[in-house]
Amino acid sequence: MKKRIYYMCLVLCSMIAMSSCSSFVALERDDYLSSDSAFIGYVKSQNIPYTHNNHVDILNGAHMKFDSLLADIAKAKHHIHLEYFNFRNDSINKVVIGALAKKAKEGVEVRAMFDAFGNMSNDRPLKKKDLKAIREHGIEIVKFDPITFPWINHAYSRDHRKIVVIDGKVGYIGGINVADYYLQGIEGIGEWRDMHSKVTGAAVNDLQKIFLDMWEKETGERIEGEVYYPKHVAEGGADVAVVDRWPHRTPERMRRAYANAIHSAKDSIVLINPYFMPMPIVRKALEKAIDDGVKVTIILSEKGDIPAIPDGVWRVAYKLMKRGAMVYMFRGGFNHSKVMCVDGKFCTIGSANLNSRSLMYDYETNLFIFGKEDTDELNRYIELDKQRSFILTEEIYKERSCWRRLVGRLVCLVTPFM
Repeated sequence: MKKRIYYMCLVLCSMIAMSSCSSFVALERDDYLSSDSAFIGYVKSQNIPYTHNNHVDILNGAHMKFDSLLADIAKAKHHIHLEYFNFRNDSINKVVIGALAKKAKEGVEVRAMFDAFGNMSNDRPLKKKDLKAIREHGIEIVKFDPITFPWINHAYSRDHRKIVVIDGKVGYIGGINVADYYLQGIEGIGEWRDMHSKVTGAAVNDLQKIFLDMWEKETGERIEGEVYYPKHVAEGGADVAVVDRWPHRTPERMRRAYANAIHSAKDSIVLINPYFMPMPIVRKALEKAIDDGVKVTIILSEKGDIPAIPDGVWRVAYKLMKRGAMVYMFRGGFNHSKVMCVDGKFCTIGSANLNSRSLMYDYETNLFIFGKEDTDELNRYIELDKQRSFILTEEIYKERSCWRRLVGRLVCLVTPFM
């Protein structure tokens, strides 16, 4: 009920905000630059943080993410910073909080931030008594932008990131919140599929700055010093761009980064994204890529967790399939991953959904990773998801009831508000 009222408020506010939407400008594809070179040029032209010699691990699923994260928390010496949309009050949360409490007792600084709406909208929220107990363990935990009646002032700009920074040396970023359903699935939906990443190297400083800027925004406390931004030796061969969306500082950055990454493609684009109802700038970039002969493969989910949204996703998928995209529908659960590979040369993983909610309103962060090794690894995981999917055809789409197809059309009409 709370989530329903929230989205009603969001729709009302969005009608005003739409006047500021940017339009898509079709650019000619550069035939002389490789896709990664072209996109790196764009990244540098926009002053997006870009570093060399990082090491990235693609974490295929929540079990891999939490095993790695808990091991790194246990090694922490100075500080642990966590920024999540959702700390659900369940068993994995208790495991993570227990690990953090142990480090706090050892004298490690522990700071955690979670989004007020992300907390309010789940069925196991952290309550005042829970926060009090967590703080008694020496953990500084704050709620980003607390929600008060009538909520409409808080409809925009939720913190949707999922970032961890440990000792300024190790960073985590991706789509996985702290919640049991990433590990156990959800009744009626099935597996809740997602991916995350671990990065070491200079890109960690960029993630650190994002967290500390948000911490200062919410608490007023400025945290500085070399211990938070250590010098990094070469960790690996990956160049990394950290694309971060702040609603007022860089409102168009994420959607333009996605559009330009798609635009740079020469051969292939493979992407997975939930709630797939892209803004015009991204949708038109995909359409142009298809028209230019780029092989576009999209993996979406047969099911979803928000009523009516899957019908809109099916409608968008059908239209792109008719244009020439190869569309797979993931079955057996909900694929919540937010990943894309371009030409086998670079890839992205992060928190941003390809919908108006993420690209117009929320705080979001994605890594764009340049390197064949990491892109190949991500592509291998995507191939496994394709094996658990069916190919969308016109016949399959038309098997859906007239009512479901009508709902899909109606949902697409209000795509800018979702």
